[in-house]
Amino acid sequence: MIYTPMTKKALKICFEAHKEQKDKTGLPYVFHPFHLAEQMKDETTTIIALLHDVAEDTDITLDDLRNEGFSDEVIKALSLLTHDKSVPYMEYIKMIKTDPAAKTVKLADLRHNSDPARLDSITESDLKRNEKYHQAIKLLEG
Repeated sequence: MIYTPMTKKALKICFEAHKEQKDKTGLPYVFHPFHLAEQMKDETTTIIALLHDVAEDTDITLDDLRNEGFSDEVIKALSLLTHDKSVPYMEYIKMIKTDPAAKTVKLADLRHNSDPARLDSITESDLKRNEKYHQAIKLLEG
C-alpha cells in the first residue's frame, strides 16, 4: 500500500463506507478494495482502487469525494468506474478504456472478482458473470 495523506484519507473513507457490507461469501466487503489498492503502483491509482465502489454502492457521492479534496483526475476515473445501469455493460467498459488510471483499476477489479477461489461454491450465475468479466478484460487489454 502506498501511504500518503490522500491515500490515508481514501483508506478511511473506504473503510467507513463499506464497513457493514459483506461479499458473496460473507467476508467483509472492504477486503476487496484493500486488495486492489495493494496492487497499485502510485498514489492516484491507489486512491481510485480504494474508492472505486464507494459512489456506486454507498450513499457517498462523487461530489462528496470532490469536496474531500480528491483531484479531478481521481474524480474523473471514479466517474467512469461508477456504472450507470442504463448504460450497457460493454459500453461502460469501453468508456473506462479511455482513462489509463480507471483502466488499471478496472482490470484489477475484474481479475479479483472473477477469481473462483473467492467463492465457496460456483453457480451457473457465477460462470456467466465470469464470462462477462473475461470479455471485459479482453476489451480493456485489446
